[in-house]
Amino acid sequence: MKINKAFSQAANVVATATGRPAAFMLCVATVIVWGITGPLFKFSDTWQLVINTGTTIITFLMVFLIQNTANRETSAMQVKLDEIIYSIRGAQNRMIGIEHLTDTELEELIREAEARAAIPPHKRTAKSFGEMEERPGKIPSRPPVSKPAKRKPATARRK
Repeated sequence: MKINKAFSQAANVVATATGRPAAFMLCVATVIVWGITGPLFKFSDTWQLVINTGTTIITFLMVFLIQNTANRETSAMQVKLDEIIYSIRGAQNRMIGIEHLTDTELEELIREAEARAAIPPHKRTAKSFGEMEERPGKIPSRPPVSKPAKRKPATARRK
């Protein structure tokens, strides 16, 4: 657990630092200095290897840091959206946790949502918009969080 927290903190620090204009300018300056030193090193294989190796290592490591940051931000956003869905009367609780569905199941939900959106507002009914049938077992529950809230299951909240 300590390593996860340390990695998350390090990823945040690095992502914040590398996302600043100063970091970009440092990289540009490095490439310019490398280019200027080309004639000094007679454009040797070693001279080329320095920039190739450096950029490859940095890119390799940054992929993992960026993915970690993106995963955490996406998870936090999903929890916030789930809370909004839960708090709106008439919202479809079955939408909570849909990020865990397969691509095929998500595509089906997208088609359903698009079909509901195509219904003119004055022709919408409770069945066509808002309070659709729950499909027990179709959508998996959310993964456990460190301190789960004590609530009734989604299917028992609103009927």
